[in-house]
Amino acid sequence: MEVGPTIDRLVKELEGKVKLVIKFFPYRYRDYSRIAAEAAVEAWKQGKFTEMHDLLIKNSPKLDRESLIKYAKELNMDIEKFIKAINNQEGASIIEKDLKLAKELDLYVTPAFYINGIKVLGVRDSEYFKEIIFKELENVKKK
Repeated sequence: MEVGPTIDRLVKELEGKVKLVIKFFPYRYRDYSRIAAEAAVEAWKQGKFTEMHDLLIKNSPKLDRESLIKYAKELNMDIEKFIKAINNQEGASIIEKDLKLAKELDLYVTPAFYINGIKVLGVRDSEYFKEIIFKELENVKKK
């Protein structure tokens, strides 16, 4: 089971009730994770984050520079801008900020989710997420 489609469905189903915030957390022991994060940041800047994220997951572990450029071309991104961004690590400040947050939260695994401060680690089905989300929505109504 992939967590991405589950989250996508939930966000659409609960539109206006939940907000999805994505943070970059390249795994330091995984080849190419940092450059893949750089590619994802640039894809986000060019409005193609979801599509790039899906390609990165689908094609992992093929996340070397040449593969990333191929994926950017598939997504009709501005290739010159994309190559410049990954070569110059233009997403570094965003990635470093997110890595610092992960360290502060004592987070060392992915996927990881926080629902109103409730930590959810690992791949879960939509019912698991819904149970937490609906409980939190009820708590908000009571306040």
